[in-house]
Amino acid sequence: MDVSKMLEGKTAIVTGGTRGIGFSVVQRFLEAGAKVTLFGSRQETVDKALDKIKSENPDAEVMGLYPSLGDYAEVEKAVQSVKEAFGRLDILVNNAGISARESLYEYKPEDFENIMTLNVNAVFNCSKAAAAIMKEQGGGSVINMSSMVSIYGQPAGCGYPASKFAVNGLTKSLARELGKDQIRVNAVAPGVTRTDMVAALPDEMVQRISSTIPLGRVGEPEEVANAVLFLASDLASYVTGEILSVDGATQV
Repeated sequence: MDVSKMLEGKTAIVTGGTRGIGFSVVQRFLEAGAKVTLFGSRQETVDKALDKIKSENPDAEVMGLYPSLGDYAEVEKAVQSVKEAFGRLDILVNNAGISARESLYEYKPEDFENIMTLNVNAVFNCSKAAAAIMKEQGGGSVINMSSMVSIYGQPAGCGYPASKFAVNGLTKSLARELGKDQIRVNAVAPGVTRTDMVAALPDEMVQRISSTIPLGRVGEPEEVANAVLFLASDLASYVTGEILSVDGATQV
């Protein structure tokens, strides 16, 4: 499918954009004609991602930053620098996040706090900073990364599904609040996706996981990125407040 003009003239920020689903979103947005800023956790990972992009697409209009997403002042400064560099901000993808698998009995309170800081507070911080710019421009699109566990929960690591339930709540509430400013807010809820973590699993484990999925396989990062692209584009101009599952109808 030719997506070369779907985001022509638009500028985007993708948090957690250095690898996995986030990196695929960055690539898809660039293919669709957007100017993109990827946010990473540190300079080394940002530089590595930018080098990979530039080696494949030397003309890509892309840059990278690494603000602490839990610090609103840093986030606001970074978001403003994107506007200064590219002239506007049309799309925000809140993709950065961390997961957890610890039993409640072993879960350290500081680890629970950390997951809330990156998975929830960062979404609030980035959305607040971006929405101020989008409102001035007359609109924009925010896409949050949720998860299938925001619907089903999971048997350990309660901080992760709790954080994604919160992301869903932010998505639905901000869609209602920001609609008057023509800012659409949606979320994508991926199922098991072939990220680095899944790729490192033994084949028999991946096959066992796949057997619970009606489509018979795990998802690919590019497939999640396609859903994000749709929600970011004008094709979804009347779609807001939605949690779009991209999970192959996973049976939990």
